[in-house]
Amino acid sequence: MKKLKIAHLYPKLLNIYGDGGNVLTLIKRCQWRGIAVELDEIDIGDKIDRHDIYFIGGGQDLQQIEVSKELLKNKNFFMEERERMSVFLGICGGYQLMGHYYQPHNGERLEGISIIDAYTIAGHNRFIGNVTAETDLVEPRTLVGFENHSGLTYLQGDTVPLGKVSVGHGNNGNDKTEGARFKNVFGTYLHGSFLPKNPHFADYMIELALGAKPQPLDDRIEFLAHNSLINKKY
Repeated sequence: MKKLKIAHLYPKLLNIYGDGGNVLTLIKRCQWRGIAVELDEIDIGDKIDRHDIYFIGGGQDLQQIEVSKELLKNKNFFMEERERMSVFLGICGGYQLMGHYYQPHNGERLEGISIIDAYTIAGHNRFIGNVTAETDLVEPRTLVGFENHSGLTYLQGDTVPLGKVSVGHGNNGNDKTEGARFKNVFGTYLHGSFLPKNPHFADYMIELALGAKPQPLDDRIEFLAHNSLINKKY
């Protein structure tokens, strides 16, 4: 089985609400199976080479401005990696920058890298609280997490929702969608961290990156945590 290479993009700037725990989850779930894994933390100015999985977390608007400029320098590279079916996961601010743009109330539009067909505009209300969504990508079909955002994200074209919310606001508070998927690119507003609370989705990412289904783990404790949050309101 091949070694998985994971790139954590700009962790010094985009690592709010413990988003780095998503990378730790991927690493540990590989190591527990004996899958070799290598992590590269990519900072501003670093050269990026090919990886199997790319992760980008959330942050404040000021940090997003700096990261937006850096991502745009590598836009063509990320487009190529998407077409190579590398796996991407973006959380909140990182999710927004994977789309076409984020438009704040005041200030210049932050251009994204357009690896998903989506755009985000600043809303007037902040969505805060637990989220439960249903997806058709994994079993069990529930995804849980914690949202804290005022951005309103709208999907277009062949980009489809990651799931439909039963609790929480999701992408924009109106259409009941949560997150996005195009090819092997995934975005979500779920913090807290997302993958520790949803080990089945972490394994789905590993499966896509490996091209083979990983051996099952004893996830009884992980799913006790997951199940305790299903349909739990803030």
